[in-house]
Amino acid sequence: MISLLILSASGLSVNSIAGCVFLLALGILLVVKGGDWFVDAASWIAEVSGIPTFIIGATIVSLATTLPEILVSSIAASQGSAGLAIGNAVGSVNCNIGLILAISLLFIPSKFERKDYAVKMVLLLVAISVLWAVSATADKMVSWWEALIVLVIFVAFMTENIISAKKHASSLAIEQPVKEPSLPSEDMTAVLCSSDGPLSYYAVAQERKMMHIKRTGMTIQKADIGKNIIKFAIGAGCIVLGAQLMCDNGSQIARLAHVPEAIIGVTILAVGTSLPELVTTITSIIKKKADLSVGNIVGANVIDITLILPLCSFISEGKFGAALPISPQSAVLDFPFCLMVAAMAMLPALLMGQFKRWQGGILLVGYIGYITLLVLNTVRIIHIF
Repeated sequence: MISLLILSASGLSVNSIAGCVFLLALGILLVVKGGDWFVDAASWIAEVSGIPTFIIGATIVSLATTLPEILVSSIAASQGSAGLAIGNAVGSVNCNIGLILAISLLFIPSKFERKDYAVKMVLLLVAISVLWAVSATADKMVSWWEALIVLVIFVAFMTENIISAKKHASSLAIEQPVKEPSLPSEDMTAVLCSSDGPLSYYAVAQERKMMHIKRTGMTIQKADIGKNIIKFAIGAGCIVLGAQLMCDNGSQIARLAHVPEAIIGVTILAVGTSLPELVTTITSIIKKKADLSVGNIVGANVIDITLILPLCSFISEGKFGAALPISPQSAVLDFPFCLMVAAMAMLPALLMGQFKRWQGGILLVGYIGYITLLVLNTVRIIHIF
């Protein structure tokens, strides 16, 4: 619908290569600029609030960047396309770790506090393991009660983030004594003793529209609060809209060029719905915000697995009265690869207390191998499932 409206205004056809290229370019522009605003605003929120950038990335940023996956999988589940619903969610996790995290680690291998990462990483590995175990059952279905178990992991993830944020805020308040706005040292006594002295001081502070944040000891402009909230929301919207335009029109270009639909599904769609995470990661690399990038990827993966799949299961149960079926591809290849790359990324990092560049290289090679197997199986050169 959005593509049709834009193309009708430009006079181009949605079924033409030129029209699709125009929309693809527009999508690229939106995600690049939106990613810039998004990361700037998220970094500002983290700095002002005193909440670690990693936690901001794992919660607020992750929820926003997983919107494409949530929308695509929910719509697919409501239309009875269970394979697309599950494949999109799990495929996005594989893309996030095997491609996007790999890129981040190749450019910015970073140290981290184990206490910030440990629970989140363990929850991700547990969630993947649970779903793989479900896919290995005889019926290969995700029932409502199995979905509820996975949803509990999502609730635990969000709860842990809130507790962690409160702990950091409390420690910050202890470590950094509150710095009250200081008056000029000259004539301090005269100013305080004057009947209008204190009023004059606060009037000047009001005129300057400044706000003192006791938790972090920072003084900011009040206008910056609204400005960054708007920038955050618009940035997220641009990323989601741009990703949709790039995904839809990249697929359409492939169809017009007579590329098989199955190939499109395992490449463009999987990467397309992960574009917000990719853009956020690239922007974070440019701005030297490694914690925001890694936090976003870990958080997005937990949400993809523990929120999207239960949601799709509930939609399937509610609309069709049946559990959500798991395709042979997901059971045989997607879930095993998902657990493998997650373990490769998370476990060595937890042991070493940092991510290494060699991990990025291994993850990227593994992802290329995964996509190669999917493509070879799709064109029936090999038979895996």
